[in-house]
Amino acid sequence: MANQDALLRVERLVKYFPISRGLIFQKQVGAVHAVDDVSFDIYRGETLGLVGESGCGKSTTGRTILQLYRPTSGHVYYDGQDLVAMKGEKMRAMRKRMQMIFQDPYASLNPRMTVGEIIGEPLVIHNVARGKQMQDRVQDLLKLVGLNPAFSNRYPHEFSGGQRQRIGVARALALQPDLIICDEPISALDVSIQAQVVNLLEDLQRDFNLTYLFIAHDLSMVKHISDRVAVMYLGIIAEITSRDELYAHPLHPYTQALLSAVPIPDPLAEEKRQRIILQGDVPSPVNPPSGCRFRTRCPLATTICAEARPELREVSPGHFVACHLV
Repeated sequence: MANQDALLRVERLVKYFPISRGLIFQKQVGAVHAVDDVSFDIYRGETLGLVGESGCGKSTTGRTILQLYRPTSGHVYYDGQDLVAMKGEKMRAMRKRMQMIFQDPYASLNPRMTVGEIIGEPLVIHNVARGKQMQDRVQDLLKLVGLNPAFSNRYPHEFSGGQRQRIGVARALALQPDLIICDEPISALDVSIQAQVVNLLEDLQRDFNLTYLFIAHDLSMVKHISDRVAVMYLGIIAEITSRDELYAHPLHPYTQALLSAVPIPDPLAEEKRQRIILQGDVPSPVNPPSGCRFRTRCPLATTICAEARPELREVSPGHFVACHLV
């Protein structure tokens, strides 16, 4: 899947969180396998949707790419440079080119800071602008995301959820980044507001040639905004391909089960459609199953699924699947 034209290339990324026991002498007794050997590319100007159940490692993948969590192993190449090998001032300089929009618009904004201070903080930290120049830039950013520039002296509690998320978008745009990781930016918002925020993100992408990693639960929204989609299950990528190909021809049994749950706005088609109900619960990431991660819930699992872990392989041009049976 490696491609030299990719803005972001993730290679065999692993992130384990240690589990320790003991009051005084802490001893590691295990690890949470949050992200386990994940690889994908994101090309300049595209949106890659990352979908999967809660707890499958989507947000951890996003944070590990930005080095908010340092990876256990693997590489993250941004514009050809390995972020994992960077530290200190070099990493700090790279952060200007990568930003994040967080999931919870209520928790991600400092309640003691005004909106102007929140949006202007990245400009101050990276010595881009101060004083009058910073205030002008903040007002431009507020206009850009559809908010009144006069709101810059207000505090986050004076805004609705949708308005707060727009403030988060303005903060992410302050340093004019190339890549924005959108960590479920609409899941905490009312349905009526979600479309407005997604439309805003699409307009900004078109105007500034932004590249998105769009993490979400909502498969219909991912279909709307994404160019390609990666399906994640228990720390691994199960399938990755173009949006149209994934929704028309899902190959991995887990992807098929996920898509069978998406409502169709046609009563006749909905009535005829066969829902795939998965048995059992998602296994614990502390002790994941051997071989294929999905085999404990897969209706098609055979002996080889327990013995060997399937590699993510290309089964048709641009369509990658991690399944022995495809």
